Amino acid sequence: MPESHTVELGEDGALVLPETVRHQLSLQPGDLFILTLSADGTLHLTSLRSQLRSLRGIFKDIAVNTPLSDELIRDRRQEAQQENQA
Repeated sequence: MPESHTVELGEDGALVLPETVRHQLSLQPGDLFILTLSADGTLHLTSLRSQLRSLRGIFKDIAVNTPLSDELIRDRRQEAQQENQA
C-alpha cells in the first residue's frame, strides 16, 4: 500500500523529504530525482538511481562483450547492403 507524507514547499522552492522516507530509500544529500508533472496536476518523484536500475533490467539481455560501436557498424553495413539491392 502506498504511503503518503505531507511536505512543505520552502521559500527557496525546496521540498524536504521526511527522514523516514530518506532512510527507507537510502537517499543521500545530492541525490538526483526525476520530477514528472501529469496533466491532472499530480507530481511523481522518482529517484534517478532507481530509474537507472530499472533501465538496466530492460537492457540486461544485450551482450556485454560486444561493443556498441561494432553493433552500429554492423547495422549500418546491413542497411547499406539493403539499399544497394533495392
